[in-house]
Amino acid sequence: MRVLEAEGLRRSFVTKRDLLGRPSRQLVAVDDVDIHIDSGETVGLVGESGSGKSTLARLLTLLIEPDAGKVVIDGTEWTSLNNRQLRQARRSAQMVFQDPYASLDPTKRVADVLGEPLRIHEGLRGSAAKRRCLELLDLVGLPAAHLDRYSYEFSGGQRQRIAIARALAVKPSLVIADEAVSALDVSTQAQVLNLLLDLQEEQQLSYLFISHDLGVVRQMSDRIAIMYLGRIVEQGPAETVYTDPKHPYTVALLSAVPEVDVSRRSERRRLTGESPSPTNLPSGCRFHPRCPDAMDVCRTIEPETVELGPVRVSCHLYDESAPNATPQTTSKGTI
Repeated sequence: MRVLEAEGLRRSFVTKRDLLGRPSRQLVAVDDVDIHIDSGETVGLVGESGSGKSTLARLLTLLIEPDAGKVVIDGTEWTSLNNRQLRQARRSAQMVFQDPYASLDPTKRVADVLGEPLRIHEGLRGSAAKRRCLELLDLVGLPAAHLDRYSYEFSGGQRQRIAIARALAVKPSLVIADEAVSALDVSTQAQVLNLLLDLQEEQQLSYLFISHDLGVVRQMSDRIAIMYLGRIVEQGPAETVYTDPKHPYTVALLSAVPEVDVSRRSERRRLTGESPSPTNLPSGCRFHPRCPDAMDVCRTIEPETVELGPVRVSCHLYDESAPNATPQTTSKGTI
């Protein structure tokens, strides 16, 4: 069963207007993205800062409206709903944000934080809400005594557990974790990651797991999507992408992972230059200014998505119809 299906998602933001108030410069944050997640599956979303990962997460939950495209969650097209219908549908998909210090209101007790979604979506109040709050605390490994404490009294790991409990309060089928462990120390990260895996099995959850840590993504994900300047350039099964990356950008990302084997360090693929500005995207393939394998066609024509077995990649290296392009087989660090 497919929990999430998103097609053709686009979103840009006006960054400058002329004297008449008309847009004169726009930032393209997400550009023609397709992504899907099946029941019980974890899809890892990877990319550099500014690639559009968090914007995509907010588009999928309609925290911001897309300029184009559609989002279908649990068979319901969210992009066609009015505000009242969307509020009812939101219980199907919840988010865990990156910074637990910012995502929890320090003036509210844990009982209030967890009770709010229960009141809005379940109509629970009083003793019934308290019982459910205690169940949620137990679910994420926190003692019942924490229910009457304020969020500012907790450590980062404890706050993130509370944020996870809040996300699970309305029994969603999809949880989007946007850099949910990046603000935590390594030992706490491991505890929260294990908690997420246990909850997935117990609650039959699907995850979109966003992270810049490739090791964490490999541990958590069934499939991986690689994002660059608003577009997904490669996606496929996690082990396939890690052991046989196709897109030169994926090769470079994996090459940046610390390698214990000294003999493999010479195989690393290093990128040169800075990522282009999303307000002034290059023509053709937007990765070509940094790509060591760029061809003439890359500078003028945007690549189509090519299916290579279970992997989908947007690169002229694999497009037989592209001028000067020859299908190739890549391995980590080489093309």
